[in-house]
Amino acid sequence: MQLLKERILKDGTIKPGNILKVDSFLNHQMDIDLINEIGKEFKARFSDCPITKILTIEASGIGIACIVAQYFHVPVVFAKKAQSLNLDGEMYRTKVQSYTHKKVYDVILSKKFLTSDDHVLLIDDFLANGCALQGLIEIVRESGATLEGAGIVIEKGFQEGGQRIREMGIRLESLAIIDSMSDNSLTFRD
Repeated sequence: MQLLKERILKDGTIKPGNILKVDSFLNHQMDIDLINEIGKEFKARFSDCPITKILTIEASGIGIACIVAQYFHVPVVFAKKAQSLNLDGEMYRTKVQSYTHKKVYDVILSKKFLTSDDHVLLIDDFLANGCALQGLIEIVRESGATLEGAGIVIEKGFQEGGQRIREMGIRLESLAIIDSMSDNSLTFRD
């Protein structure tokens, strides 16, 4: 997606440890016009799928998932990284390691929001090592729902997450795939 790549080059910041900061437009402050175009692109790429739910993980993927969901006219469900007092009933549970936070989270989702009748599209902002996406895949499989695919805004193609997900036979659509990053530059896969 050319518009996204241009924005990454213009406003993205590379930090040590292969960290790409896009917080000025994607996952802290959000450029809704850009995210609206991202939503349209995911709708076009998955238009052949009978999506009934969009599933993401808190927190950065939620806003993007909401915009995507408006094009499919379906609800967004997000897996929470912490148990809270207002969660009740049976839960799906998995563990997810965060690349940027260097922390393992217990991820939970109420069973009442994901059933075997659902056709699920996973949406997230980044794919690096694939831990968050694999956790969501586990939840979908446990629920008996049909996993239609995963939409990622930015994939770090030089890390193994995308390859691992594709080797699982899962349809993965990434809007911008970064082939390499150095201290002051990055290159995209065509």
